[in-house]
Amino acid sequence: MNKEKIYSCNWAGREFTIKTGKLAQQTTSSVLAQYGGTVVLATLVQSKEEREGVNYFPLMVNLEERFYAAGIIKGSRWIKREGRPSDEAVLTGRMVDRAIRPLFDEEERKDIQIILSILSVDQENDYDIVSLIAASAALSISNTNWKGPIAGARIAIEDNKDIEDEFIVNPTYEQRKENRLDLTVAGNRDKIIMIETSSKEVGEEKIFQAIKRAKKEFEPILNLLDRMKADFFVSNNKKMITIDNKTNNNDLNDENIAKAEKWLEENISKYLFNKKYYEDVKEKSAAYDIKQNLDDYLESLGIDKEERQAITNKIADKAIKREVSRAILEENKRVDGRALDEIRKISVEVGILPRTHGSALFNRGKTQVLSVTTLAGPGSQQYLESVEGESKKRYMHHYNFPPFCVNEVRPIFSVNRREIGHGALAEKAIIPLLPDQEKFPYTIRVVSEVLSSNGSSSMASVCGSSLTLMDAGVPIKKAVAGIAIGLVSNKDMSQWKILTDIQDLEDGEGGMDFKIAGTRDGITAIQMDTKTLGLTDDIIKQALERGRKARLEILEKMNQVIDKPRLELSPYAPRIISFHINPDKIREVIGPNGKVINKIINETGATIDIEDDGLVTICSVNKDELKKAVDYIKDIAREFKVGEEFTGTVKEILDFGAIVEIAPGHEGMVHISELSNHRVEKVEDIVKVGQIITVKIIDVNQNGRIRLSLRQAGNNRQQKIFKKGNNFYKRKNNR
Repeated sequence: MNKEKIYSCNWAGREFTIKTGKLAQQTTSSVLAQYGGTVVLATLVQSKEEREGVNYFPLMVNLEERFYAAGIIKGSRWIKREGRPSDEAVLTGRMVDRAIRPLFDEEERKDIQIILSILSVDQENDYDIVSLIAASAALSISNTNWKGPIAGARIAIEDNKDIEDEFIVNPTYEQRKENRLDLTVAGNRDKIIMIETSSKEVGEEKIFQAIKRAKKEFEPILNLLDRMKADFFVSNNKKMITIDNKTNNNDLNDENIAKAEKWLEENISKYLFNKKYYEDVKEKSAAYDIKQNLDDYLESLGIDKEERQAITNKIADKAIKREVSRAILEENKRVDGRALDEIRKISVEVGILPRTHGSALFNRGKTQVLSVTTLAGPGSQQYLESVEGESKKRYMHHYNFPPFCVNEVRPIFSVNRREIGHGALAEKAIIPLLPDQEKFPYTIRVVSEVLSSNGSSSMASVCGSSLTLMDAGVPIKKAVAGIAIGLVSNKDMSQWKILTDIQDLEDGEGGMDFKIAGTRDGITAIQMDTKTLGLTDDIIKQALERGRKARLEILEKMNQVIDKPRLELSPYAPRIISFHINPDKIREVIGPNGKVINKIINETGATIDIEDDGLVTICSVNKDELKKAVDYIKDIAREFKVGEEFTGTVKEILDFGAIVEIAPGHEGMVHISELSNHRVEKVEDIVKVGQIITVKIIDVNQNGRIRLSLRQAGNNRQQKIFKKGNNFYKRKNNR
């Protein structure tokens, strides 16, 4: 067994440790990273041979949660093994992927897989930052052609705090509960590569300062990784290997490639800068026609199909992206003729589906998203189970990206990582504007269906979500919009320009996808990744400013259609009534084995949720049945007081009195002496089983037993009973 080496540093008041040489020794490289009691094993394996037939860099990043890490056995009765990754695990894996991918050579064709195994969690330190640094460490001591290392940090701002140094570095879970900013950043000493943000309408300048603070906090980790990297290669007598990448097309005819490149040089512009491709939604893409016509040209030269496809795959996409970038950098010219800060044409509709609780259609250029709202009671909340424990979720946003939206044919399987990531981003953008659960106790689900896509369907989903929630009458505090800001730059980034509202052809090498969502008053979510080696402060600052300008323009378009939530819910949406009962009464409402509550549900069709603190929430589409269920439970749970009168039903006759049901599930005793103002020999002389009478509470003892009186209840009907009783006694006495 190799000797274990340990490297550590103090980071934000806690020790961060990386160990290597002991675990997973058959990997290309592996490290064990620990922060507090949170431990992540990062393993990296690179295949020995290039994968044939691929025109992309085959990198896989997988994050594996293990429930034993938190001392938990999975809650399912039947399945105890971990199943599919939780959304949180998928999102963390995507975050790490987006942080490390730009530093690889895109021409690399050897498979690289990084598996991040969560071995221990301390419920204080989030495993996401630890995983990111662990991946960076594993890459740093491997022989992969990777331009690292990088570090990551989380920055938070507590609610209602406005002091000179308000930033919290790597906050614990407890510190993150009431934050108005939760920012995760990855990069090196000079540049930022990845940003994830959720915030409560924080301004652009504050976000920018937080990003700069995060970059400052990279230093201890980068020093640690540099020391480990240098020590590893010296002690193992190794050198970092720079891989000479070979494409899978190295047997292509150079003369044919030259002819194809010449054709592209002469013809590419007439396709790329033809407005018909960007205005006519039925028109095929410019890239499609370029490739098709290039193939036709090569076929006319007598080149066989296999070689034609190989040549097109090798040079066409690069030529397209190169020409798009050149025109922007040199001529300020975009393919669709827009100015660099111009948004594509926007149109908005709401209420387009007749039976849903809320719906909206958002169009921006060729991107079209249909968002639909569904409301339900608290019982429909999603229950989450992960190594971080169990939790519930009342707002869900689900994003679907079917193949037809990009004119493709492919099988539809389960939700993919991209759909989970885009759905979570739009969800994060809306959450700060949702009403408090006490004021609006509904469970809310929004589904965004991408019907057509050509640039930032996730940000279109943010806009669609805001619109459909207002159409549904959900009292969100403000409208929310999102925009994708792009970048075009040369190789050394000595030249660069920011683009507003990027579309697919503009997201190429030297670019970025800086998604920004928020209200007129601040940012609620950011997701940024780049195809560069990192972004400077100037680029980030300008992107934030451009994002604000675009966001306000989009909000103005949205507000022209609907600028506030509807006052009434859809007639097809359920109505909810919430109220509190004495927690001691919960058992009575539920009844033995749920007998009472199930009876109420069966009779009314309502859904009923009862919290431990006595909060009862009843949900039903039918108003009458809703009221019936409310009255039923209130009667069961009511606190009975001496002096109250009830009209009840005689349930049972005893020798010494009658049992009367005064409310569902509640009975009291009328003693024979309380049946009449005169002496009664037989209870049946005054009341019969099934008879409806009005009684008055005269005593409630410590055990909740209720004593009733018929004679003391004052109403006309009662006086007739007394009179009948008096006549009866007079006749009997005369005899």
